[in-house]
This record gives sequence, structure tokens and C-alpha cells, in this order.
Amino acid sequence: MTEWGKFRMAKTIIFDLDGTLIDSLADIHAALNKVLKMRGAKPLDLPTVRGFIGEGSANLVRRALKEKRLPNDAESCAAGLNDFLDIYSAGAAQLTYVFDGVKDSLTRLSDQNFKLGICTNKPLQPTKIVLDQFGLSNFFSNITCGDQLSSRKPNPEMLHHAMAALGAESCLFVGDSEVDRHTAAAAAQPFALFTKGYRKTSIEALAPEYYFDDFSRLPAIAEAVF
Repeated sequence: MTEWGKFRMAKTIIFDLDGTLIDSLADIHAALNKVLKMRGAKPLDLPTVRGFIGEGSANLVRRALKEKRLPNDAESCAAGLNDFLDIYSAGAAQLTYVFDGVKDSLTRLSDQNFKLGICTNKPLQPTKIVLDQFGLSNFFSNITCGDQLSSRKPNPEMLHHAMAALGAESCLFVGDSEVDRHTAAAAAQPFALFTKGYRKTSIEALAPEYYFDDFSRLPAIAEAVF
């Protein structure tokens, strides 16, 4: 048990999306390789793309171009990003799935009057497509995406923006990656790590206040915090 439960906080939980609520790796992998194929490059394998996820689509494309030794100046990256977003948005939910227990957990939290939001580096258009496709949109009172502000996670501005939109001075941030852990720390908010996402670092090294591998455990964690 951590000290966070001693603080008085509004009952607000903000979630990362990719690797936390949904596994979108296969769709991202497919779209990115189509971008590379358009440029005459061979595909990247799944583990490599997985390692690129977390810091937004622009960074994803830049790293892919650099990995394949393709032009990766600002103009080339911008063109690659446009192609990626067009391709990905057209098929953002074809291979993606919601992690087990997510809907039940969100329902329980909503029934317990938690305010729920999303803070993701994913752009708004594919975020909305995925949330609508899987019937998740109505759970969230605010969705803050990577193309809505001038900065992205791990800069705490995104999380602070989401908190303000929900009328919260503090929150529990739920994510799966190093980026999410650093975001919570920079924003001085408690962090719950979903351990089946895209992290590359051990749980011990990330040192989250809470961690879980089954979404049925999240409501109990939330009650411990608030």
C-alpha cells in the first residue's frame, strides 16, 4: 500500500489507450509497413514496431524511416506521417481488440461515480474510430489526444489538460509504458501500471505506485487510492 490513499482526491481516473485499454499493435504494424512499402522498403517485424509505440505517430514514422535508412528530414517525415494516418485511419480497428475485462471494469468504475478520461499520444481521428468501434466512447467524459496540444506525453501538459477538462485537481493515471510512468511522475500523480502492454522495462525499475495484469483488479486499486 502506498501513501497516495491518504490524500483527498476527486474520484478521477485517466487512461492511456494503446497497450492499456486496447491492443492495437497489429493494425499499427500493418499500416506502418504499407508506408514503408510505398517507399520501396522491406517491412519491419512486429517486435521492432512495438518498441516504437508510445511517443506519438510522428515519432513512430520518424523512427521507422530512420530504421530503414530512408530520408527522414522534416519534409519526408511529414509526408510519411500523412500517409500513415490515412492508411491507419482507414483500418484502425481491423486487427485491434479490447483487453479482457476492460468493459466490465469501466462499467464498475462508472457505476461508482468515477470520472473517466483518456490521455493518449494517438491522434484524435483514429482514437475516435477505435473507441466508437468497440463501444467505449460513452465511458469517457474527456479524450485528450496527441494532435490537440503542442506537446505530448511524457510532457505532463497533456495529463494536466485532461485533468482540467474533467474538473479534477488530481487523478489516478493508468498506463502501460515507460512514457506513461514518466508522465505520471512529471505531473505528480499516482500511477497504475497495466503489465500486459508495451513496456520494455521491468516493473521493479518502473516502480509504479500500483500495478495489475487483470482489469478486474482495477476497481479495488481505485478504491485504495480514493
